[in-house]
Amino acid sequence: MSPSCHTPLPFIPYAASAPEEPSIHTFGNTQGLKASQVRAIERLNKRRLPSDRFVSNDFARQLTEISRDIRREVGVLVDRRGDVTHVMVGDAGSIEMPDWGRLRAGRGRLRGLRCIHTHLHGEGLTRDDLTDLLLLRLDAMVTIAVGEDGLPGLAHTAALKPDDGSEADAGAGFDRGVQQLTPAHPAQLDVDFPGFIRDLENDLARSIGAQEVGDGERAILVSVTAGRSRDEFEAHVEELTELARSADVDLVDVVTQQRPKVDPKTVIGSGKLQDLMIRSFQSDVDLVVFDQDLTPTQARNLSERMELRVIDRTQLILDIFAQRATSRDGKLQVELAQLKYRMPRLAQRADLSLSRLEGGIGGRGPGESKLETDRRRVRDRAARLEKELEKLGGQRKNRRRRRERRDVPVLSIVGYTNAGKSTLLRALTESDVHVEDKMFATLDPVSRRLRFPREREVIITDTVGFIRDLPQELMAAFQATLEELDDASLLLHVVDVSSPDLERRMTAVRKILDDLGLAGAPELLVFNKADRLPPGEAQAVAERLGGVAVSAVTRAGLGDLLKKSEELLWSRDELAGVARHAEDLAAIS
Repeated sequence: MSPSCHTPLPFIPYAASAPEEPSIHTFGNTQGLKASQVRAIERLNKRRLPSDRFVSNDFARQLTEISRDIRREVGVLVDRRGDVTHVMVGDAGSIEMPDWGRLRAGRGRLRGLRCIHTHLHGEGLTRDDLTDLLLLRLDAMVTIAVGEDGLPGLAHTAALKPDDGSEADAGAGFDRGVQQLTPAHPAQLDVDFPGFIRDLENDLARSIGAQEVGDGERAILVSVTAGRSRDEFEAHVEELTELARSADVDLVDVVTQQRPKVDPKTVIGSGKLQDLMIRSFQSDVDLVVFDQDLTPTQARNLSERMELRVIDRTQLILDIFAQRATSRDGKLQVELAQLKYRMPRLAQRADLSLSRLEGGIGGRGPGESKLETDRRRVRDRAARLEKELEKLGGQRKNRRRRRERRDVPVLSIVGYTNAGKSTLLRALTESDVHVEDKMFATLDPVSRRLRFPREREVIITDTVGFIRDLPQELMAAFQATLEELDDASLLLHVVDVSSPDLERRMTAVRKILDDLGLAGAPELLVFNKADRLPPGEAQAVAERLGGVAVSAVTRAGLGDLLKKSEELLWSRDELAGVARHAEDLAAIS
């Protein structure tokens, strides 16, 4: 069978000169057939098979005789009562499924239809047959060889097999999740069909139940090399995996592909996409996450092909932010970012109502489609959010002015997400700050007072973590929060010294600071998580890159951090005071 069941072959009426129209239940290539051949095919619609058998010998013979006569593959879909629901006519080497709406059956359930079709060359079950069995969750796939005399040859039968999580299943590749019965002549294929299906669905339900022990969505992650080096690519995949874990996603599999650039239509190649679809259905996942940012067209194509929720890295980060936002500021900023992200994707809805126009009294005038209505509502909501954020921004500005009047220095902790910023704040101030070993565990800024050994006091602030290629939607929405960094007397740039790509992460943080106009801000590198490295190794990294090595967990190195921060803060203030005094003297003279 053709693997393109996701782009089903439309009904093609045969020549207008033919004496009758094919039934609405007949699909495929009926052009060029004689009227008698069309009538023979149409009679298949009225057949009923014994409900206790996969296929009867009499029905198999009817299929093979028609197939030999027209030299095309012929197939049917049969429900569990034995009624033929669809008849399909292909070509000499393939056949295609009709379009019946959504592709997936219920979780732990089969579709309630079995496919029976002929093979003119006796090739048995092909990869395309097994693909359709897996993707459409058919009760069974039965292929019947056509003999030279038009009589049926061997029948090859396959059905799904529950994934029990064993190592054997995990390494079975394409055949994972498929069981094949011993080939037999249709007259000898006497398996109890109702009992077979009942036991199979019970096993599938138990398998799905075992998979649902966790609370998170089951997901597959996908990434394409797209010209990256091996080390950079592995770092991207590892980070995407960590993001998924932070979003409480139950990671089922990771799919990668090496290609020089992403496919403009589907990101990955057609063959890899088919394998991904099979893996998704075998593992019964809810979600597919792509490392690459998806264009609206790519998102639409992938969703239509896979019939699953498909998101990209940006949307995953937005989802994490939506989970973690607790303050009014944070919630508004996340919602605004989500609206701006979704705006260009509204047109991708596969909804017939988009073509219906609204008008009349109380309407928005003729010609405004549902799409335009949706866009207008999103724009209106975004405008209201921006006004509310502007009001909150004014309140934050007043708080900063009061702080400036007290002449209290500000230490702002910045760094890559999950570098240990909140743990460091908690260790320095001995305060109850939320700490979690997940990306973006801290979303809303947290400020505490910190007293230095010389009775000097500062305000120390923890900010949202940075990440490579920070989505523009987040950069714009969180501009109000990140503007707090403008007033920082010193930036404590926290780096996870145990990370294998720490310098790449440092570069990503500095790029974001540069985008925020803070490239020249005073900075102290703090190499955290020194306890995860052998003794002395973190200190060597700190000396090489110019910083302080600490462990916020064991509190090692915190004294050196405070001493260095104090030197940078007050020596800078003293120099500024000397400069101001010199300016005053010059003005008097």
